[in-house]
Amino acid sequence: MTLATLADVLQPALKQGYAVAGLVTLGWEDMRAYVAAAEAEDVPVILQAGPSCRAHTPLPVLGKMFRYLAEGASVPVVAHLDHGYTMDECREAIDSGFTSVMFDGSRKPIADNIAATRAIVELAHAAGVSCEGEIGFVGYSGGEGSSGTDPDDAARFARETGVDAMAISVGNVHLQQDKEGGLDIPRIRAIEAVTSVPLVIHGGSGVPVEQRRLLATGSSICKFNIGTELRMAFGHALRKAVNRDTSRFDRVLILKETHDPVMDATRRVLRAFKGE
Repeated sequence: MTLATLADVLQPALKQGYAVAGLVTLGWEDMRAYVAAAEAEDVPVILQAGPSCRAHTPLPVLGKMFRYLAEGASVPVVAHLDHGYTMDECREAIDSGFTSVMFDGSRKPIADNIAATRAIVELAHAAGVSCEGEIGFVGYSGGEGSSGTDPDDAARFARETGVDAMAISVGNVHLQQDKEGGLDIPRIRAIEAVTSVPLVIHGGSGVPVEQRRLLATGSSICKFNIGTELRMAFGHALRKAVNRDTSRFDRVLILKETHDPVMDATRRVLRAFKGE
C-alpha cells in the first residue's frame, strides 16, 4: 500500500527541488489513468476531489476509490480533498479515509481565515492527516477576479495556522484553458523569503509549461493543481470514441477508449515537474 499524506510527498519535493501534481478527478476513468501515468513516470501523485466531483460522487465513495488505487500503486498516492469550505466537509473527508484536506477560507477576512484554518489543521493533524490552506484569493476564468497574496499575510498565515502547504495567488486563475498567462515571479520570491512552507499553485493548467518546469525545480512551489487541461484531454478522447461509431451504446466500451489518451496527457504534465 502506498497511501501517503500531503506532507509525505511535499517535504521531499521541497528539499530535493521538484513538484508534485495535484490532479483534479471527476470519476473512475480519469483517476485510474492518473495513477497509471504516475507509475509510468515513477513519481508520486495527488488525487483531488473538488466540489464538482463531490457533487457527483459522495465523499465516502471517493475515499474508497482513492484508497483502492493507492493500495495497488507502486508510487505514493495522496487522497486529497480540494476546496473544502466547512469544518463538517473536512471532517467527513477525514472520516472517509482521505489523507489530506484543503480548507479554503480565502474569501474570509485574514483573521477569520487563520482561525478557521487553524481549527481544521488541528482536526486533521489529530487524525494523522495533512492540511493545505489558502491565503489571497485565486479567481476563476470568466468569473470572480483574483486577489493577490500579500507576502506579510502569507508569513502570518503560515506561522499561525501550522498548515502543511499554502496555496497562493500570484497570477494563477482557475479553469483557464490557454497557457498564455504566467505567474508573478517577484511576488513568489517575496513569499518564499518569509516562509518555509511548501507553496501550491491552483489553476496550474493556465501556467506555461516552461514556467511550471522552472518553478518546480527552482522555487518553493511544490504542488501544481492541474484539472482543466486533463478534462479537455478526456473530453476530446470521449468525443472521438463516441463519434467513431455512433451505433455503440455500451458506455464501458466507450469510456475504455479515454484511458490511453488521458494517461499520455498526464504523463506530459508530470514530466515538467521532474524538470525533464
